[in-house]
Amino acid sequence: MSTHFRPPNLALTTIGLSLATFMQVLDTTIANVSLPTIAGDLGVSSDQSTWVITSFAVANAIALPLTGFLSRRFGEVKLFVWATLLFSLTSFMCGVAQGMGMLIVFRAIQGAVAGPMYPITQSLLISIYPPEKRGQALALLSMVTVVAPIAGPILGGWITDNYSWPWIFFINVPIGIFASIVIGAQLAAKPEQTERPRVDYVGLITLVVGVGALQVVLDKGNDADWFHSSFIIAMSIVAAIGLIIFLIWELTDDDPIVDLRLFRHRNFSAGTLALVLAYAAFFAINLLIPLWLQRNLGYTATWAGFAAAPLGVLPVLLTPLVGKYATRFDLRILASFAFLSMAVTCSMRAHFNLDVDFFHVAMVQLLMGLGIVFFFMPVLTILLSDLEGREIASGSGVATFLRTLAGSFAASITTFMWDHRSVMHHAQLTEHITRYNVATQQFLGSVGGAGHTQEAAAMLNRMITQQGYQMGFNDIFQALAIIFLFLIGVVWLAKPPFIASAGPAASGH
Repeated sequence: MSTHFRPPNLALTTIGLSLATFMQVLDTTIANVSLPTIAGDLGVSSDQSTWVITSFAVANAIALPLTGFLSRRFGEVKLFVWATLLFSLTSFMCGVAQGMGMLIVFRAIQGAVAGPMYPITQSLLISIYPPEKRGQALALLSMVTVVAPIAGPILGGWITDNYSWPWIFFINVPIGIFASIVIGAQLAAKPEQTERPRVDYVGLITLVVGVGALQVVLDKGNDADWFHSSFIIAMSIVAAIGLIIFLIWELTDDDPIVDLRLFRHRNFSAGTLALVLAYAAFFAINLLIPLWLQRNLGYTATWAGFAAAPLGVLPVLLTPLVGKYATRFDLRILASFAFLSMAVTCSMRAHFNLDVDFFHVAMVQLLMGLGIVFFFMPVLTILLSDLEGREIASGSGVATFLRTLAGSFAASITTFMWDHRSVMHHAQLTEHITRYNVATQQFLGSVGGAGHTQEAAAMLNRMITQQGYQMGFNDIFQALAIIFLFLIGVVWLAKPPFIASAGPAASGH
């Protein structure tokens, strides 16, 4: 194993791996904007249509931590090729689904086979690049991670408006087939050791039950009014019991299906904590901005996408440079800079009001891109830096799993907190509006005139509701700014050197 394996064509291999990852990350967001159309076409309620997202998320969350086990059993190359081919097949089946039940089943299978794709891409990229170039490989992957979720809603909206919703799934088929053929051919000669680890059934079952139930709670909690719903209470209890048994079992089992002992590595623990919290906050921003633009400022879905899109400009332009030169600096300084600039942009949004224009929103998004440039690659490098070669696929799977789960937590908590704060501000604002208040009388008089007081009162209530939502939005961004500042402390818990090893041979680095 002392010689470093290089594929015949490194550039082509990199393109194949990146395309597959782009397609898979894109699929986490592409269907969101098409849900109303899908629901209409398949004749179901909009509540039922959200299972298109939930089923993918649940299956994906369960499959991610199994990456380490699967890669030891089948080898990374074979696992990648089969996962990508099956992803293409299930994408095709999603496109031809005749009813909501079929679509949900195929989305779930698609989510499950997508699980190992990202972590294995990360592990393969590290193994085919020499140590001094690994930063560039991880930087490229982080760029894909940022750009794909932004492109998803814009592309999904455009395809749905101009063609038909099945095409959001059909576009995966040629990409997936191309990527799997390229990787299968380029990495055919890559030496791989496979084992036949015994299957830890208790770990597997408790993982499926615990994570599955938790993901359903997070996805459905807001719609079902959280703990006022007996379904949510029951699922929460199932999730808690499943996850507690899972944790105890995995930490005491000799050959666990998910290796939680990875957290004994200092950099892996600190890096994963920073990645998970920062990604949750990043996810909350990506969710809130388009929602706020549509709900409060009256943007269409497409224009909301355009206003949010400048976020991807700087990552695309600067990521190659960061990959090339980042390792010359202390990666903790780069990550701190990232968190600082994200805190500053969150603070700027905390001062937005209902009169803010498109240019302002887009400029703050553009500025936040600077934070994104220095976030993913340094943090990924830090968390993988003290893992041994055999642990990279497992570590990447566990970190990606926790990151995905953090995104779901963020989505639920953010929408819940926004509604909650908005209602509170609405109540506080209406306290000042009474029949005896001079300003209120003047407003109702000027808008309503004789006999139209009710319409004026309804209009006033709408204005207060808008204002309440705006104040709630500002509160959340204030909180997000504080979270990013806190993360600067977290990243300094890691200790250099930060060069990821790529197997037993590289442990001398």
